[in-house]
Amino acid sequence: MSNKNDGQPVIDKVWSLFSSITLAIVVFSLISLTSIVGTVIEQNVEPEKNIKLLTKLVGESFAPTAYRVLDALGFMDMYHSWWFIALLFIFAANIVICSLDRLPKIWNMIKEPIKPVPQDVLNAMPIKREILLKTGIDKAKEAVEAELKKIGYKASVSQETDGIQLYAEKGRYSRLGVYATHLSILLILIGAVIGIFFGFNGFLNLLEGTSSDVAYIGQGKEIPLGFQIKCDDFDVQFYGKTDRPKEFSSWLTIIDNGREVVKKQIEVNAPLKYKGITFYQSSYGFWANENALFKFSLVSSDGKRENVMLKFGESFTMPGTNITGKISDFSPALKMDASGKPYTYAEMMHNPAVYITFSENGEFKYRTWILSRYPQSWRIPDGVVEFKDFWGSQYTGLQVRRDPGVWIVYLGCIIMTIGLYASFFMNHARIWVMLRDDKKNTKVSVSASINKNRVSLEEKIEKVIRSLSH
Repeated sequence: MSNKNDGQPVIDKVWSLFSSITLAIVVFSLISLTSIVGTVIEQNVEPEKNIKLLTKLVGESFAPTAYRVLDALGFMDMYHSWWFIALLFIFAANIVICSLDRLPKIWNMIKEPIKPVPQDVLNAMPIKREILLKTGIDKAKEAVEAELKKIGYKASVSQETDGIQLYAEKGRYSRLGVYATHLSILLILIGAVIGIFFGFNGFLNLLEGTSSDVAYIGQGKEIPLGFQIKCDDFDVQFYGKTDRPKEFSSWLTIIDNGREVVKKQIEVNAPLKYKGITFYQSSYGFWANENALFKFSLVSSDGKRENVMLKFGESFTMPGTNITGKISDFSPALKMDASGKPYTYAEMMHNPAVYITFSENGEFKYRTWILSRYPQSWRIPDGVVEFKDFWGSQYTGLQVRRDPGVWIVYLGCIIMTIGLYASFFMNHARIWVMLRDDKKNTKVSVSASINKNRVSLEEKIEKVIRSLSH
């Protein structure tokens, strides 16, 4: 059996392949499926994270092998892999060639204005209606023009040998909606490729009080920022007495050429942007640090107040007294067991607590745990010790992203919205009305065609017929 493409030049075979809808479906499906895998598997992270994920999916024994296979196929940095870029280019070529293959015919239809047509063509129209008006042809013509105008059609008139033909059309350029959608997809692909080659998606963990002029991608590869970013402070709020974070915020400063140029508090979905680089609040954690400072607000029994900042092991004096307190122990997450013995249940700052030994004139008085989240623990026999913060012990986890192609993607999304609206909610409709004398009456024959949503045009024509009949 011979193939219909046998004997075709190679360039025609390639053109035929790239202009097929089947190829578009196959390539789009491959892009979608691989993107799902690329979403499940974290990109450019330490192997341990994805091996842990694969262990949950395929079991502990097969996880290392699965990781090696996926890594060899490029799924650990999928969006920079040669085959994913190739799929994007094939999809783009398919869209371009499909458009070029079909656009000339549509364009010829668009640029050719509606004109009078012979009776045999009118008879072949998909929509046809007739009505007899008890009036002369001139008055009938005026009435038809008025009714067409009411439904949004401005009619042209042609004097025929056997009567008068009125014709009108609307939505000629709506046929280009699908090509606007094709253009939008190309723009989104171009923006994505620009982001892949000229942007980056990295991370940065900044301890309170520290700064950095680089971000990190992959397994510790440094990306220069061109300026410094500093974490001035970090805070997390919880739901009630639970360990479920309600919101967490970072206070950041941008330092450019030795000068502070931007200060901003960022939260989830409220990032900081500077010179095309965006810093998103993504995570946080506890980092034991000998230079971290305990912040206390001290209030003596007679109401004297003082704020102090101390390192671990240092002492403070209650205002206006000889009573001193020394920081003896610390727990980022303190709990008491059934016997009342304290223990640390997590490595995060879920319930920070400091153990303070109090003495007077050098003689021991008492010891107590003071918990940051429990104000009832702040009161001591000699006043109040409010544990406000353990500054310099928490880090903010930032997602650092630069995407120079994002504005092209946004433009593509806007054009896609317009194209989809034109494709689904607009249509190209044409109406011809033939008026003929019929014994002092006028016979009105309406013929019409529409490229989609035929019901809507039929309803409008029925409305015209009803109005004319009255």
